[in-house]
Amino acid sequence: MRIAIVGASGAVGQEFLRILAEREFPIDELLLFGSERSAGTTYRFRGQDITVRLLQEGDDFKGVDIAFVSAGGGTSLRFADTITRHGAVMIDNSSAFRMDEDVPLVVPEVNPEDALNRPRGIIANPNCTTIMMVVALVAIERLSHIRRIRIASYQSASGAGAAAMQELEQQYREVLSGQAVTVKKFPHQLAYNVIPQVDVFTANGYTKEEMKMFNETRKIMHSDVLTSATCVRVPSLRSHSESVWVETERPVSVEEAREAFAKAEGVTLMDAPAEGVYPMPLHLAGKDDVYVGRVRNDLADPNGLSFWLVSDQIRKGAALNAVQIAEYLIRVGNIK
Repeated sequence: MRIAIVGASGAVGQEFLRILAEREFPIDELLLFGSERSAGTTYRFRGQDITVRLLQEGDDFKGVDIAFVSAGGGTSLRFADTITRHGAVMIDNSSAFRMDEDVPLVVPEVNPEDALNRPRGIIANPNCTTIMMVVALVAIERLSHIRRIRIASYQSASGAGAAAMQELEQQYREVLSGQAVTVKKFPHQLAYNVIPQVDVFTANGYTKEEMKMFNETRKIMHSDVLTSATCVRVPSLRSHSESVWVETERPVSVEEAREAFAKAEGVTLMDAPAEGVYPMPLHLAGKDDVYVGRVRNDLADPNGLSFWLVSDQIRKGAALNAVQIAEYLIRVGNIK
């Protein structure tokens, strides 16, 4: 297998390197690509030093089987033809192709077979908040069709990249030392604050992040489900949290839901609130699963359930999901 990572120096690109090593992904040759700023940087992988190449037009992807791409939507749009021209499967982490009809949007625990039909050679990785949610939702969907979802997300600084994490740490130091606070990566100061805005606002008053959850959930789950989200940036460093309310066609008991979560692929049930046991981002950074807790009936809806979930959005919300897609394609013999 000849594998490429595009955007190797970014937070997700670095996570790709860790996950591919941890999971002993079958690689005969690994190619790393990046911008002019990162080209020439060297990273250690399985005992070898690999130098980042400049991403450019040409035949550099000839012979590549799978390309993991996490360099932003503009880069994905510009270089998609270059990457896929010679038959490489492009697994793209940006929003560039997610809602294109001829590009599958895949979460392996939910709709792996969609990855088999990729006329453009591109598979889209969903938004991190959507990935986390649907991994948990599919357990309930198998009990009773979900008609409506309401979500409040609590998204860490790392969702805006490595530089955003550094800015949050810098802001805390500046506040505590009485200095002027640096604000570049967020609309407002995030330290000691929460910001009810992730991404830019659209004409209907929802942000792009919130609309991604509406549209992507329907595509992944092949569902008519209606979703309403409020996405909030919170001053934690890594791992996103979500408070989720679902309305199902028939009442689903708490016991049924807990059993379904406990059995679900990619889900860990952490639900003993009386003992203070529930998912928290502080303890779950670097973990692979979606952690679910605080499962309870919705007091406002007889067909409603409410639960809380946490997952590392750089792993399951980005790099791990993409690697799992590739593992599925290899397992079913669908690479070249």
